[in-house]
Amino acid sequence: MFIFVLQTIWLYIGELAGKDLDTEIILKFLLYFSPKLVPLVLPLTILLTSIMTFGNFAENYEFAAMKSSGISLQRAMRSLTVFILLVSVTAFFFANNVIPAAEYKSINLRKNIAKLKPAMAITEGVFNDLGTINIKVEDKSGDNGQYLTDVIIHKKTNRSGNFTVMKAKEGELVGSTDSDVLSLILKDGNYYDEIQPSDYSKRRDKPFAKSYFEEYTINLDLSDFNNVDLEDESYSNTQGMLNISELRQSIDSFTTSYNEKKRALTENMYQRTDFDNIAVNLNPSDSIKEIENTILEEYDTYQAVQIVNLSIGSVNGALSHLNIKKSELKNSTKQLNKFEIALHEKYVLAAACIVLFFVGAPLGAIIRKGGMGLPMVVAILLFLTYHFIGIFAKNSAEDGSISPFWATWLSTLIMLPLGIYLTYRATTDQGLFAFDTITEPIRKGLKKAGIIKPKRKID
Repeated sequence: MFIFVLQTIWLYIGELAGKDLDTEIILKFLLYFSPKLVPLVLPLTILLTSIMTFGNFAENYEFAAMKSSGISLQRAMRSLTVFILLVSVTAFFFANNVIPAAEYKSINLRKNIAKLKPAMAITEGVFNDLGTINIKVEDKSGDNGQYLTDVIIHKKTNRSGNFTVMKAKEGELVGSTDSDVLSLILKDGNYYDEIQPSDYSKRRDKPFAKSYFEEYTINLDLSDFNNVDLEDESYSNTQGMLNISELRQSIDSFTTSYNEKKRALTENMYQRTDFDNIAVNLNPSDSIKEIENTILEEYDTYQAVQIVNLSIGSVNGALSHLNIKKSELKNSTKQLNKFEIALHEKYVLAAACIVLFFVGAPLGAIIRKGGMGLPMVVAILLFLTYHFIGIFAKNSAEDGSISPFWATWLSTLIMLPLGIYLTYRATTDQGLFAFDTITEPIRKGLKKAGIIKPKRKID
């Protein structure tokens, strides 16, 4: 758990650094993020400790003493099996109640922290919302990132659009932690502003004002940004914040909405065909006229061209509409799959605790090695296999390649037969692999072929 917490610190160090946060907020940040690590830490812990415990028993011949006293491996595992069952039930309730609450707290705290000190949150290469401007910088330098190069600024106005643009080769952020005013000093740049006259007839000329400057200062009032309530909990739109009952309700709502979108698309595409209006202007004739080539030959050139253009426009419009709706349905499917994955993950955590115990315990008894050496290596290899299979499957399930159910349960179902196999091998006092079942048929075949001669018995 300590290792994963350190990973969390390094992962989010950029969000915590330079924000003037006190120790209480940082500890609260780590406390809220720790429960999300349990689905990673708990299965690995059970796997490792079961291998170490039963490996120590086997290495010190404790199992030999147990068996000589009439205690089988199943009986030796009985108390730990009951304990693991209790752990799995506890893990299920933890995943259903504690983790969603911690996710809710952590995401809201992250969003509130991100609002603090926006001057420190200017990211290179993208536009950043900073007070009354949108700013983009190519590069930042200096001890605090105060020196900027290739600055582009869009000033916000009451009009919709970017009408005021400023560009400068260099810039510098000047301010102090005690002040709510941040000064942005621009050097060697130009200023462009589109003027919107009150006379609508003059707007066609698109008048503008343009000027150059050697130095230009913009003062930004950051009082509203720094006055952030870190206890605000207004954000609640993610699947990780919901328990099982809430996830089921959300899945039902998304499913209903998805089906409604498909039904609306079906009706819209049918209406685009205009089948219902075919009979309106249709005057049937008693005689049937044979058409040798195409229907277009029955019209003059102008009418034929008009028909073709209308047909092409109708088809292009339908294809464009289909592509837009396809993207919308794909996003809806991805969102629905994420909620289904979150639902099954709560059950998988409990099942993984049981399955990985029955993988680790007999494996430790078979390899007969305790401590932190070989068991640690074996446990990490098994867990990485289990974890990577789960990650790849879940990523495939998000875009609908496989079912969310199979994606979340796949890694556990793969480990299940391994646990059954290892438990059988350990309870029957067999090795990890039965190589004789492979080599013996080969040896017999070579004997029949005369390649291997049987050994002579000496009287």
